Amino acid sequence: MSRTAAARLSSRRPPQTGEPTSSVPGFNDAESPLAWLRARRGKQGVPLISDAQFLAGERLRRDFERAMLARRTTTNWDLAGAGSPSGFPAEPDDAALAARERYHRALRDVGPELSGILTEVCCLAAGIEQAERALDLPQRSGKAVLGLALTALARHYGLLALGQAGGSGIRRWGAAGYRPVVPPVASSPDA
Repeated sequence: MSRTAAARLSSRRPPQTGEPTSSVPGFNDAESPLAWLRARRGKQGVPLISDAQFLAGERLRRDFERAMLARRTTTNWDLAGAGSPSGFPAEPDDAALAARERYHRALRDVGPELSGILTEVCCLAAGIEQAERALDLPQRSGKAVLGLALTALARHYGLLALGQAGGSGIRRWGAAGYRPVVPPVASSPDA
């Protein structure tokens, strides 16, 4: 096997936790609408989406890919007969089921109004205009709707605090003084 063939095979391995998402097989980062939006700047010179929004969208896409939810146009040889002597397709493994649960939980937390554009743009790599047509949105509203959806998704993943529109911060629940006050135990001379 040549070095280039070995390099291609090693680059097709599934990403590990904490590894950049660009190693997901079959996905070209140059074609990612999120990468395009992150690289472009608005009128004020600020990127069209923040780092937290980009990371949230990529995390959703990674779970979508791992959950094997994409429509296939060819045979999936990964599952065909794996561990099954009868040749029937095997069930998805635990990692795929966990990714599917994370994906559905994220979309449920974002809400049905915003989940459609996240699926179209982040997971199916549709452009903004294509997503607007597919979702019957008014023209030129896709960036705004996607920005709202990515912000809600970033909050779901804990990348943004509840009242924060950009950046990252530490998140905890509870109002000031929510911890109970425990009086000190008086020590007895017999103990």
